[in-house]
Amino acid sequence: MRQDIKKIRNLLKEYAKLKQEIRTFNQVSSPVLSVAPSHSCGNGVETSLINYVDLSCQLKEVDDALNAIHDPQYQFILHDYIIEKRFTRSEACERLSVSVSKFNYMKNCALKKFKVLYCKQ
Repeated sequence: MRQDIKKIRNLLKEYAKLKQEIRTFNQVSSPVLSVAPSHSCGNGVETSLINYVDLSCQLKEVDDALNAIHDPQYQFILHDYIIEKRFTRSEACERLSVSVSKFNYMKNCALKKFKVLYCKQ
């Protein structure tokens, strides 16, 4: 079970990186598509667009699973503590008014809940 929790936690960390990549991609000026035939060493527009769509789909799957979690404490742990890293563990414990062991238990429950919702898709 511990390995599952690590995998889900790593997925959420990767999610944060993917969100940043999407933001970076959106800031790049729009590519110009040409109707003229091109050689195989094109400018990478198709590859960039495919990567963008793939990243967007991955993000949507994670977003959908996160949005399906209705417990505000689990949302806080997953979003503010794991994904955004806004708080240290002790700050998160203080914010939720729980001990470290209770926080770790809640964190594992939140990750398990996310896994169930994410794997349904």
